[in-house]
Amino acid sequence: MSRISIVIPMFNEARHIGRTLLAAQKAAHAANVECELIVVDNGSSDDGPQIARQFGAHVLVMPGLLIGALRNRGTAIATGEWLAFIDADIEMPEDWLTQLFALEAEGQADVFGLDLHTPAAAPWYATAWQRRTLRPTTHAAHIVDWLPSANLLLRRRWFDKVGGFNETLRTGEDKEFTLRLSEQGARLLAVNESVALHWGYEMNWREWMGKEMWRQGSHLQLLRTHGFSLRLLRFPLLSLVAWVLDLLAISALLNGFPHHAAIMVTMTLIPALVLSVRQSRRQHDLGFTLQLWGLHWVRLHLAGAAFILSLCHWNARRPARG
Repeated sequence: MSRISIVIPMFNEARHIGRTLLAAQKAAHAANVECELIVVDNGSSDDGPQIARQFGAHVLVMPGLLIGALRNRGTAIATGEWLAFIDADIEMPEDWLTQLFALEAEGQADVFGLDLHTPAAAPWYATAWQRRTLRPTTHAAHIVDWLPSANLLLRRRWFDKVGGFNETLRTGEDKEFTLRLSEQGARLLAVNESVALHWGYEMNWREWMGKEMWRQGSHLQLLRTHGFSLRLLRFPLLSLVAWVLDLLAISALLNGFPHHAAIMVTMTLIPALVLSVRQSRRQHDLGFTLQLWGLHWVRLHLAGAAFILSLCHWNARRPARG
């Protein structure tokens, strides 16, 4: 019988960890594989570690480490030939492992990840932001350059081949890790025949903007680890252009040129519109497109701020969590 080690980093996730572990156990049982649950806690102050132990998880308490280090420490004690990395607020579907093991046996890919969706209770901005990543159900799976680690499945040998996660990145470690896997010849497959549920959705605007600032801070770190790349610089540079246009619009308004100011503001709206249309065109939902337009415009400005703060060596004080 095959054995899978499921590594879950956690920080103050008492609300979700029980659901996450139970769903993982059910998926392993359905796939008829032995399941080893490893929770790596980043110094939680809630009951998350105790709840994890009640579900039979091996809990490592390691405060102060970054997310990549947490995953590596969990993997260091893992004994399975398969490794899965899932976040502590993710509920995997029961057919998760059955489906992906079959795809690997057919030789379709080497590393796998399911698309995510939010529960029905999530606010519109959290649902829209998650929905933008969903792929058409007519394309149940396709090869990609990188995968997020909210859920990630691969054989242990691939992890060992690339030396695990980068332990110096406070965010973006999943993209960096899977890019290295791809460079080493692994085929990465995004699957949406069934989806995982993200229960740790943003419950208010402040949390949504805070998370985006944190995520966007990874661009400079990825450049430092992967070298100069126009692809990685594209969005931060576009964001900086938006900031320059905003400043020009304010200057034009103060100097009595309202029409010039309106043109500048309109120019900042165009990139956000292009992104929203590209991500929503297959869903034929004008309301969804408009929601994304507003969210992308805000994110565009957050990315520029995060990039500038990264250049100034600003480091967000955010515990590593799954």
